[in-house]
Amino acid sequence: MKQVRANILLTILICALGAQSIHATEASGGDSLMRHCMTDTLPDKESAYCFKPAQLIVPGALLAVGTFGVYNSEFKRWNNKVKNKFDRIRKHHCRADEYLRFVPVIFYAGADFCGIKAAHPFKERLAAGATAYLAMGAMTEILKYSIREPRPDSDERNSFPSGHTATAFTGAELVRLEYGNWIGAGAYAVAATVGFLRIYNGRHWCNDVLAGAGIGILSARIGYWMLPLYRKWFKWSDTGRNSIMAVAPAYNYASRSFSLNLAYTF
Repeated sequence: MKQVRANILLTILICALGAQSIHATEASGGDSLMRHCMTDTLPDKESAYCFKPAQLIVPGALLAVGTFGVYNSEFKRWNNKVKNKFDRIRKHHCRADEYLRFVPVIFYAGADFCGIKAAHPFKERLAAGATAYLAMGAMTEILKYSIREPRPDSDERNSFPSGHTATAFTGAELVRLEYGNWIGAGAYAVAATVGFLRIYNGRHWCNDVLAGAGIGILSARIGYWMLPLYRKWFKWSDTGRNSIMAVAPAYNYASRSFSLNLAYTF
């Protein structure tokens, strides 16, 4: 089982890194994205495409500390102290985390339609986001049902890592990559709130939340590392990248009803 888990996780990472070796031709010239990555000549909005080992430090550290907490007795004692503290001060459960976890990804997908300029068109955001959440879901579920850590508040053995936290941090990192660090900071604040509430509500240990955050950040970066491959597959280029959305009301005389028609091109 451990070998199967390792092979699946390795396959996800290899697919993402393999995208960097594909020479996706830019519409404005013949240089490949890979060559730009190697020479560090890409504009800021495209730099997220390029894999660099330093990008693994933060998510790798969070995952390492989170995994350490599953097996280390001192970390487990600290987890129990935190749980007992919140058990004493908690008057009632706060269920905001059930909804807040989706706020970053909703902002990521729709902020452009509200006038906040995105770095990439909707089709590319959709591709990167879908890939990120597929990677996040795969890594989270594989770890949950192979490590089988007990939850703080029940006999369920699927506590590690926190799926809610992973969902929120995937969206937060997507927002940061797409809209910049300042807006990304707000998304990260939401994600951190979700992680805190998972501990406060007694649904997860601290190390579960740390690992979930690491998985979320890594998953979002995998989504953007894969974009060069999607551009090649679907023949996307920098030409015709502007999306157009039109909304128009209509009245049907036969049924005497109003309707709202939406047209979107990308």
